[in-house]
Amino acid sequence: MSYEDIHHARAYGFRLSPDAEPAPRWLSNATGVIAQVLARYGLVIAFLVLWQAASTLGWVNASIFPPLDQILGALWNAIASGAFADDIAISLQRSGIAFVAAVGLGVPLGLFMGQVRAVEQALDPLLQFFRQTSALALYPVFILLLGLGESSKVFVIFWATLFPILLSTIGGVKEVDRKLIEMARTYGAGSLQIFSRVVLPASMPAIFVGLRLSATTALLLLIAAEMIGANKGIGFQVMNAQYNFQIPLMFAAILLLALLGLAANAALVFLQRRLCRWA
Repeated sequence: MSYEDIHHARAYGFRLSPDAEPAPRWLSNATGVIAQVLARYGLVIAFLVLWQAASTLGWVNASIFPPLDQILGALWNAIASGAFADDIAISLQRSGIAFVAAVGLGVPLGLFMGQVRAVEQALDPLLQFFRQTSALALYPVFILLLGLGESSKVFVIFWATLFPILLSTIGGVKEVDRKLIEMARTYGAGSLQIFSRVVLPASMPAIFVGLRLSATTALLLLIAAEMIGANKGIGFQVMNAQYNFQIPLMFAAILLLALLGLAANAALVFLQRRLCRWA
C-alpha cells in the first residue's frame, strides 16, 4: 500500500495490520540506491571479491595474483611515502602535453576538413594510411629522429591520440543536419554565424567522444613509451617492479594508471555535460 492509501484508510477509521505498514522512507531510499549501485557495478564488485577470495584461499598462485589488500597496501605505501610522486608528475606531464597538442591540432583540422570537401578528399588517403600504421611500430622511427629523451615519448603519444580526435571531429561535422544550416541561411546568418551557432554546437558530442577515446589512448601509449629508455614514470614503475618481482607494487602501479584514466574520463564527461546541456 502507498502512503496515500494508508492515510485515507486511517482517516476513515480502518485499522491496519502490521504487514500493511510501509517501510520508512530512509530505508526505501537506501534500498533504491543499493539496487542502482549493484545494477551498475555488481559485476565489478563480484570480480574484486572473487580475486580476493581466490588469492587468499589458494585457488590461484598468490605470488602472481596477490590479494587485493596487499595491492592496495602497496599503493598506499608508495603514495604516502612519496615514492610515486615524481612518477605521477612526469607521466601526467608527458600524456598531458601530447593530449593538449593533439586537441589543438585535431579539432581545428577536423572542423576544417569536415566543412571543405575538397580538402577532405585530398587528405583522407594520407590520413587513412597513417591511421592504420601502429604508433608502436613507428616508435623506433621517432627514437631515431628525436632520440630517447622526452620528445620521442611525447610525440608517440601525440601521434596515437591525434587520429581519434581528428576522425571524430570530421564525422561530427559531416553529420550536422543540413536542414539546420539551410534554416540559418534563410534567416540571414552568415558563414561565421552558421559555424559558431550551428556546426560547432552540433559537432560537440562527437568531438567529446574523440576526446575520451584519445585520453584513454594517451594513457595506454604512455606505458609503452615509458617502458623504453625511461627512468621515471608510472610505466617505468610497472616494468621495474616486474623485473624485481615486486608483484603487489606492479599491480599497484597498474591500478594507479586505471584510476588516472577513470579520473580523466570523468572530467571529460563532466565538461561535456556542462557544454552540451542541450544534448
